[in-house]
Amino acid sequence: MSRFPWSGRSRMQDVYLGLGGNIGDPRRAMQMVLAALDARHDTEVLAVSSLYRTPPWGKLDQPDFLNAVAMVRTSLDPHALLEQCLTIERALKRIRAERWGPRPIDVDILFYGDRTVDDAGLTIPHPRMAERAFVLAPLAEIAPEREIGGISARALLETLDQSGMERITPDGMWWRVDGDKKSG
Repeated sequence: MSRFPWSGRSRMQDVYLGLGGNIGDPRRAMQMVLAALDARHDTEVLAVSSLYRTPPWGKLDQPDFLNAVAMVRTSLDPHALLEQCLTIERALKRIRAERWGPRPIDVDILFYGDRTVDDAGLTIPHPRMAERAFVLAPLAEIAPEREIGGISARALLETLDQSGMERITPDGMWWRVDGDKKSG
């Protein structure tokens, strides 16, 4: 049962978020992001992938990343959701100094329902996810048939180099810091 009995289904959107980080305690930072979103009256975490250790992408001389994907249901519009994610990133000391550089946390909107957004501040679906095993592996775990350019996440993942990737949690329960097992 959803927490949103007052809301019409047309207002709610299922959204996939990519989460990652490689400095400080990225696992804790991702837990805090998901807890902050789940605590909101307009957003609910529905599913979370396992946690993956992955090699850096783009800029290689930095520590490995931890990555995951979460499915949330929200009544926030795409730009309001982005602003919430950026606010949480800033609270967790994310400074956007270097493209593809080290970071304590990164939250990307991968999909927002079936909507397409393409403006200066936001592009949905995320434009480079089909090239990134660190996004596709956790996405394929919780939504294997979700299509990107007409091809399932699972099929796209099979075309990419997955060397160096390691699933480090058995399921998506790692994010629950209070032991509550209501979401996976």
